[in-house]
Amino acid sequence: MKNTLQVTLIQSHLAWENPIQNRAVFSHKINSISQKTDLIVLPEMFTTGFTMNPETVAETMTGETMQWLIKMAKISNCAITGSIVIKEDDMFYNRMIFMYPDGTYESYNKHQLFTLAKEQHVYTAGQKEVIVEYLGWKIKLLICYDLRFPVWARNTTNYDTLIYVASWPKIRINAWDTLLKARAIENMCYCIGVNRVGLDGKGFEHNGHSAIYNVLGESILQENPIEKEAILYATLKADHIKQTRKKLPFLQDRDHFTFL
Repeated sequence: MKNTLQVTLIQSHLAWENPIQNRAVFSHKINSISQKTDLIVLPEMFTTGFTMNPETVAETMTGETMQWLIKMAKISNCAITGSIVIKEDDMFYNRMIFMYPDGTYESYNKHQLFTLAKEQHVYTAGQKEVIVEYLGWKIKLLICYDLRFPVWARNTTNYDTLIYVASWPKIRINAWDTLLKARAIENMCYCIGVNRVGLDGKGFEHNGHSAIYNVLGESILQENPIEKEAILYATLKADHIKQTRKKLPFLQDRDHFTFL
């Protein structure tokens, strides 16, 4: 396991249902990253915003955004993750891609669909938890509304890090702040949350608050919260996880269960 993982969060406004413009913006932002990084994290539906009109913007797993992710990961020599709208077998998915530097990838379909926006009537829910292994780190992928459901995130497999990508609105940002910290503490892991900023096509305002919490629920970003467009850097430390879990072996007392 690599002792440190250099992480870059990109908190950005998203052009509504405009993949071409959003890819161009993120290309510029990624190319402007000023520090060595192992992993770049983008928001939920980073090419479109959180749209309920997938038929107008959905792509395939060989489409332009997947090709863009392959290109950017190779150029940057790091992994990139975020979610996009995918059509597969006549169904639509809010799918999180974890693109490795060599152009291979893993993917996770959002499990808890956001019923207030009737997401469940438009997208198909994923039923499989996904933990990727990267540079020796075990990283669990999750999307936005998944954050409200602790059982789906429960650390039964000794993963090291949770990542939530989101389009979480300003009106409920207190829940975002609180639950990210709670997920870190209860699972004794790093917890990363990347949220967008700005108005979406439905008029909902988003104010970021992207964050990283350590095993003790402490923010490791220099500035927190951030409510504007920003590129944020942090270093995750394997020794912090190992030493804290050894000193405070709370995970040994967790309930044992498996997802059916």
